[in-house]
Amino acid sequence: MIYILVGAAGMVGALLRYYLGIFAGGWWDYTFPMGTFLANMIGSFTLGYVTTYIFQMKKIHSMAATAIGTGMIGSFTTFSTFSVETVDLLTHSHLVLALVYVLGSMFGGLFMSWAGFTIGKQQLNLYKRKGV
Repeated sequence: MIYILVGAAGMVGALLRYYLGIFAGGWWDYTFPMGTFLANMIGSFTLGYVTTYIFQMKKIHSMAATAIGTGMIGSFTTFSTFSVETVDLLTHSHLVLALVYVLGSMFGGLFMSWAGFTIGKQQLNLYKRKGV
């Protein structure tokens, strides 16, 4: 059953990333791969948040948590596309953009994960104090 849940959630995450790429392509007409960058930033924040707050409340079944974390968020974010887009920027002599993309993705992803973790931890503490 877990395989079906992770697969179905992965399909949802992949489609969300695809639509985000289409949306970003509609308003971002520059060389910088904004769609993938946004997907990775949103995914980093979301995974930090849900693993710290939502999943810790134990109100979500462990199979659903795996489906959301590994399936949906895992397929929404993408290291392989990030890598290919970086190589593409480098092969087209966009060295500064490639550096901005790599550093922005690395530090931005870490920051967004930390932000999701921090906000999730604060909400979890509030939840625990209320004794719900």
